[in-house]
Amino acid sequence: MPDAFPRPWILAESNYGTVKATEIQVAVLPLGATEPHNLHLPYGTDVFVAGIVGEQLCAAAHARGAKVVLLPTIPFGVETNMRKFPLAINVNPETLNRFVRDVVLSLRSSGIEKIVLLNSHGGNEFKPLLRELAGEGITVFLIDWFRVLNDVYHTIFEHTEDHAGEMETSFALAYFPHLVGLNADGSLSADAGETRQTVFDAVNHGWVSMTRPWHLLTTNSGSGNPHAATAEKGRRCMELLVQRLSGFLVELSDTTVDEHFPYGPAK
Repeated sequence: MPDAFPRPWILAESNYGTVKATEIQVAVLPLGATEPHNLHLPYGTDVFVAGIVGEQLCAAAHARGAKVVLLPTIPFGVETNMRKFPLAINVNPETLNRFVRDVVLSLRSSGIEKIVLLNSHGGNEFKPLLRELAGEGITVFLIDWFRVLNDVYHTIFEHTEDHAGEMETSFALAYFPHLVGLNADGSLSADAGETRQTVFDAVNHGWVSMTRPWHLLTTNSGSGNPHAATAEKGRRCMELLVQRLSGFLVELSDTTVDEHFPYGPAK
């Protein structure tokens, strides 16, 4: 049987009676984007994955006693480098940061002082916002879930991931396979996710950075070969994410906010 509904750790499923009677210490805000993902994954991939990862983390933390709530996923993100692709819905960084700031301050007005941004889109960069919110009487943590497994990535996946590659496709096959585009023979309806080099060696080596125009970088918006993806790899990835991050939510829920938070007393 699936989890019983409504799930009290998911705000969208909760009613006011439940919220009034529930102590909440930690709010988790998933953030996605609406953009093309090669020829085979849906535009909502980042939205779906953010929500699914959030549900799994919060369910595991709630089962261990964490007073945590999962907020609805923000479906739009920064797409300035994908403007040439149809229906890549862009929200400029300043606009997105102001929106998230309003959400965070609204949570603070509800008495929640510990907030986790669960980011599922590489174009969203929230470190400046975290610095801006410092000193506002609230502590905001950032999880870019796709970076959490960097140290073990190649023990699971064959190909390097950038966008719509093996890892994201494995997540999709595991958790929303009905939305993955397939050919008649069952293979992915995707290209190989090959990318182009710039004419500058310093940029190609990573010594100099730039915002990459994705319509020139890629063929069909995919960067990373998805064809070795499997549902099992997606489930393994999720197991590790839950293992590494659900405990953090439990600890965060249990930790009292005082003058030393998030550190312990000075020795």
